[in-house]
Amino acid sequence: MAMDTGAFLTKLEMVTTSDHSSVVSMNLFVALLCACIVIGHLLEENRWMNESITALAIGLGTGIVILLTTGGKSSHLLVFSEDLFFIYLLPPIIFNAGFQVKKKQFFRNFMTIMLFGAVGTLISFAIISLGAIHFFQKMNIGSLKIGDILAIGAIFSATDSVCTLQVLNQDETPLLYSVVFGEGVVNDATSVVLFNAIQSFDLYHIDSVIALQFIGSFLYLFITSTMLGVLAGLLSAFMIKKLYFGRHSTDREVALMILMAYLSYMLAELFYLSAILTVFFCGIVMSHYTWHNVTESSRVTTKHAFATLSFVAEIFIFLYVGMDALDIDKWRFISDSPGKSVGVSSILLGLVLVGRAAFVFPLSFLSNLTKNSPHDRISLKQQVTIWWAGLMRGAVSMALAYNQFTRSGHTQLHLNAIMITSTISVVLFSTVVFGLMTKPLVRILLPPSKQITSMISSEPSSPKSVIVPLLSNGHESEADKGSQHVTRPTSLRMLLSIPSHTVHHYWRKFDDSFMRPVFGGRGFVPFVPGSPTEDVVQWH
Repeated sequence: MAMDTGAFLTKLEMVTTSDHSSVVSMNLFVALLCACIVIGHLLEENRWMNESITALAIGLGTGIVILLTTGGKSSHLLVFSEDLFFIYLLPPIIFNAGFQVKKKQFFRNFMTIMLFGAVGTLISFAIISLGAIHFFQKMNIGSLKIGDILAIGAIFSATDSVCTLQVLNQDETPLLYSVVFGEGVVNDATSVVLFNAIQSFDLYHIDSVIALQFIGSFLYLFITSTMLGVLAGLLSAFMIKKLYFGRHSTDREVALMILMAYLSYMLAELFYLSAILTVFFCGIVMSHYTWHNVTESSRVTTKHAFATLSFVAEIFIFLYVGMDALDIDKWRFISDSPGKSVGVSSILLGLVLVGRAAFVFPLSFLSNLTKNSPHDRISLKQQVTIWWAGLMRGAVSMALAYNQFTRSGHTQLHLNAIMITSTISVVLFSTVVFGLMTKPLVRILLPPSKQITSMISSEPSSPKSVIVPLLSNGHESEADKGSQHVTRPTSLRMLLSIPSHTVHHYWRKFDDSFMRPVFGGRGFVPFVPGSPTEDVVQWH
């Protein structure tokens, strides 16, 4: 009995020690997040730096300190987990991006976005895979299976939409932002779908039937994922419009919006769909319908709640990537052949550059053929910027690489260690170098005109732009409609004077006639704080 009690106390002491070390780690990590925010604020006006690079640099510095204090045993406070990334950190980032995106600009460029995001990703995937087969066989780094080669293509064709959000401005370069960011979201989804398909199909016996199955699987995932997000957004709008939770508590409205958004993401994961696409389109639908059905206080609260969650998740990801880059276990495996790791990283980086150029310029040419207005066409300078801004690789690439080349969080083979360290090197190099250079490149190639700058600064306020103009969602305000004498730049004036027989025109007619009476939205909910939705319903 005494021995049992002693063993129990020893076990309890071990658990307590483990819990205490976890608490210490979390304290340090939260303190680092605070430091990233403070330093990022101090560097706000710097033309080179952005939040992600600041967090990455702090993560690297912290990793070095931890390595020194632990005698080279560890470099990070938390163990990397794909679940942590895909289930907790990615949803708020992608949802907030959909919630903020200017829908008119996004859908006007929808075909271009789909061309870049789906077709472009497949072209990049093919070039990177073929390049990997050609170069890695000559390097003699080990026996890569066909599944590994194709997985490398999927991993490095995934652009970093998180970093894109921080290096491009939606108001200064609306066309670039909508194309690059929209492509990034579709690209991430396509890369994950490709990666999952590679793991589920028999790659040693590929024939026309398997190829058709692959295409069918991709289309099924894309369409069903999008529809699930749309349905989740519409359901939240309908419930809030009919039940009007704000009558008694605005907290219920806010909670329901957040939970419905997260539920859409988790349902997509449950049914093996593309959760990234689902939550992105859920954000678009919620900003169009649900957001206008809640009280004024709930609008302000949700706007800042979503933006804050996204902001913290972005910093968390880059801070951790910085620390994980110095994980000594992975580098110890390749210490006998550092030249091979450098060579593999250089080849992969070159393939990323070539793979992106191979689709951006040809697909831009095809896209321009379908545009009547010269203002809607993508100029050569814009094409160069789109090519450059999409070269960054980030947490999605790392998560997929860990999935393919690790076992239980640790590399077991020399080849796997080389691939993991090479992925980390590409992510760090592309984020820091390409990320640092994107802002200056945009300012050199596409300097903002004084007209556009003055237009942004004098934009009439709307509920979504009380504080952040980014959240205007491309809607014209009532003041806008009533004052036709407001000076606009030529491109915007042409946009507003385009003949009304367009897709957008027909969608607005359908939206006004059928969707808004059922699901609410701008024009159906009076902007009167605390008034029940069903008391006063206006047609705009």
